[in-house]
Amino acid sequence: MLPLPALEEAAQKLVDFEGSGMSLVEMSHRGKVYERVHNETIALFREILTVPNEFQVLFLQGGATLQFAMIPMAFLRAGDAADFILTGTWAKKAHEDASLVGRANIIWDGKTSKYTRMPQQKELSFTSGARYVHLCSNETIGGVQWASYPDTAGVPIVADMSSDILSRQFPWNNIGLVFAGTQKNLAPAGMAIVVIRKDFIAAARKDLPAYLRYDLHAENNSLYNTPPTFTVWATNLTLKWIKSMGGLEALERLNREKATLLYDLIDASGGYYKNPVEKASRSLMNVVWLLDDDGLEDDFFKEAERQGLSGLKGHRSVGGCRASIYNAMPMEGVRALADFMKEFMKKHG
Repeated sequence: MLPLPALEEAAQKLVDFEGSGMSLVEMSHRGKVYERVHNETIALFREILTVPNEFQVLFLQGGATLQFAMIPMAFLRAGDAADFILTGTWAKKAHEDASLVGRANIIWDGKTSKYTRMPQQKELSFTSGARYVHLCSNETIGGVQWASYPDTAGVPIVADMSSDILSRQFPWNNIGLVFAGTQKNLAPAGMAIVVIRKDFIAAARKDLPAYLRYDLHAENNSLYNTPPTFTVWATNLTLKWIKSMGGLEALERLNREKATLLYDLIDASGGYYKNPVEKASRSLMNVVWLLDDDGLEDDFFKEAERQGLSGLKGHRSVGGCRASIYNAMPMEGVRALADFMKEFMKKHG
């Protein structure tokens, strides 16, 4: 979901961008008008997420999925290893791609608990000399999220934050690289934002095809090739909305209130609704639940659709129900869902 003010401004300016006589998406990415939007978007992102000076912000095409391959190709030379913490589908996909490139060590796998929790610090043992530790900050399908990142014993963290970027503040210590597809909390699909430490860039391989080289993107301010200009502009508008909302502190507070409303309802339902996730690992972005009588699921979805509540089916790989309550979802939308769930339970319970 995208913020309504951002969508409305994009609609208003799509044909004629700020009196220029043409759309921004028609302009050269080398022109002054687009260049201003591009640089302003990077500056806004740095400001809102308080990105330290030793990091560079990159806009790359291919979404987060390209990063699953691009990262190990850049950092795993012959004999190198990276550690992977498998907390769900997206961490597993990243590990599968890295395994094709080099040694991708699984140091924890949540399979035995059906990926319903994050590991405790004492369960993690890191590989000596590992180039990085890959983790997925929030697993959209399983509805699990790191409450705080683990102590990795000095090994740089590579964090996939595709589904919880800009939903909360986080410490930058021990981060080597953060990446996020834009399609959850920022803009339409088509781009990944990569925040990478400058010494990490310097250590990346340069004997790769051009687009896979972080140093070339960094040296060219993410303008090595034509960027996805509409997605950059939409990101710009969303960042301005976040700033108008009071920044990350305000958004995190709102996100916690939205998630708490749903989790409290589920927990108080007497088992009618069940959340399978360990409480300490519950996601603020993706709330999942099962009905005690799974035979009622189709009725639940149909009645919800009639109430204007869509997209509640769980991922096809796990079933059940899921509410994705990303940044732009207003509290009113979550209250509407909670009210419907109460009424459904009263009617069918």
